[in-house]
Amino acid sequence: MRQVDIQQTADKLHKCLENLSGLPTIEIKIEYDFPEITISRDQVYRVLQELKENEETGFTFLTTLCGIHFPEKEGNEFWVMYQLHNLFTNERVRVYSSAPATDPVFASVTPLWAAANWMERETFDFYGFQFEGHPNLTRILNVDDMDYHPMRKEYKLEDDSRTDKDDTYFGR
Repeated sequence: MRQVDIQQTADKLHKCLENLSGLPTIEIKIEYDFPEITISRDQVYRVLQELKENEETGFTFLTTLCGIHFPEKEGNEFWVMYQLHNLFTNERVRVYSSAPATDPVFASVTPLWAAANWMERETFDFYGFQFEGHPNLTRILNVDDMDYHPMRKEYKLEDDSRTDKDDTYFGR
């Protein structure tokens, strides 16, 4: 595998996305050797489709899609992270989008990547995010009659009888 110039990848992303009409200016940060983009949820599908289909970027592989809960970010508590990979150039990018806790709805990217099917189902199962257009948004790992989403940080990690555990070590 060839060594990737992260700044060069970020510049390529910026050039690709500045050509999309109607898209607000997007800031590209570099964190932990990854270019990272944060976009509004109404632009998710369009931006990811461009990153996949544009010959200059060619991010044809969806490495992962996962949910994140930041209860302290009022109004943007729920986040989805998409990690994309260009297998030919070994370039990678993370794309983030957020939604309020009152409306955790994102566009499904299963038409772009079939692998997103199970990843979106897992995110729905553990966080309760809805993915509009998903072909079968049902629980995948938890039992069907479970009436909560266990990865949300609104639940204690242990019951009150435990005195040897401190939730603050787990981001709560």
